[in-house]
Amino acid sequence: MPPKATLARLTAVFFRIGNTIFGGGDPMMAAFQRELIDRQGWLTQEDYAVAYALARITPGTNVLAFCAAVAWRILGVLGSVAAVIAVTLPSAALAVLFTVGYEAWRKNALVTAAIGGTAAAVAGMMFSTVWLLVRPQLTSILRVSVFFGGAFLATWKFGVTPIPVIAIAAVAGFLWKE
Repeated sequence: MPPKATLARLTAVFFRIGNTIFGGGDPMMAAFQRELIDRQGWLTQEDYAVAYALARITPGTNVLAFCAAVAWRILGVLGSVAAVIAVTLPSAALAVLFTVGYEAWRKNALVTAAIGGTAAAVAGMMFSTVWLLVRPQLTSILRVSVFFGGAFLATWKFGVTPIPVIAIAAVAGFLWKE
């Protein structure tokens, strides 16, 4: 029988997953699903799915919305606050420390080279994610090129925000069936 949810256990789970999983929201969601449903038994699959769906349609950071929702479902408002703090505080503290370190060392050629290498690696990982998303759609090169190129130009050249781009793409995708 899984252990009962306590504030300490809930905070520990959110701290561990929120600060050791790399790759963004999707890997975190998979880890939370395994932990909260399968291992701890604190949520049903239905509760998880509702929280996931609602978090995906909220503005801002979907992961934080998800953490707040599932922790609220498990332990109420106090659980929600504890989960969000456990997921965000350590990485926020690291970001501040890295920023302070960068300010102190930004003129150093080795630090500048390391940051350049890191930026290139991150761009490569982002492109990998793009490729995984686009590859299944490659049955129509023209369609993919129009949607990919249109979205790229709309955001890069014309500064259109994501919501109108996604809305237009959804309507156009619905109308342009292949």
